[in-house]
Amino acid sequence: MTQNRNPWPALLVLCLGFFVILLDTTIVNVAIPTMLDSLRASLDQILWVVNAYLLTLAVLLITAGRLGDIFGPRALFALGLGVFSIASALCGLSQDANELIGARVVQGIGAAMMSPQPMVITSAIFPAERRGAAFGILTGVTGLAALAGPTVGGLIVTYLNWRWIFFVNVPIGVAGIFLTFRLVPDLRRDGGTRSTWSESYSQRPVSSVSSSALSRGSAMTGERWQALS
Repeated sequence: MTQNRNPWPALLVLCLGFFVILLDTTIVNVAIPTMLDSLRASLDQILWVVNAYLLTLAVLLITAGRLGDIFGPRALFALGLGVFSIASALCGLSQDANELIGARVVQGIGAAMMSPQPMVITSAIFPAERRGAAFGILTGVTGLAALAGPTVGGLIVTYLNWRWIFFVNVPIGVAGIFLTFRLVPDLRRDGGTRSTWSESYSQRPVSSVSSSALSRGSAMTGERWQALS
């Protein structure tokens, strides 16, 4: 399935959402010492701030891919971005570790709703001869987010406050929702119950990319545990 419109602006929007999801798997690690002091939390609680997001994202990934098949990937992507943005604001406003852990679970739900959709949409809007390049760009966002997380997190914690590692997601999310409905095509206009392209692409590419991101986040969490123990 291809679209008459230029698909590259849509890919940029998808990359933006995908980048924010993966960024939050690593950016929090840098702020762990600051959050320990600010929230008067135990190390176990702070590590759950990291792991609650990762586990929720991993557990709901396949379910979110199926929901994208039913309701349309653009709708799930935009809804997930909205949930993610609201949860990010709640994370920044949290007054104790338990509130932050709960907000991170909600953030993981939003991330899981978004995560399968970029690969599905990309496979549908790009012709076969350009699909490899588009997938390469989208997959490259994974490595970029893994590298940018510690750097961006360190700058925010140093010059602002740990809460801004979450607040920064809010304007990005609002802009992303607007651009999603403006630039990303609605692939469910034909009213079908299940798209053949979705069945082909909704799991395998996303699984490899998301597994890579989750393993990076888990590895960095383990390193942080050893450093703080």
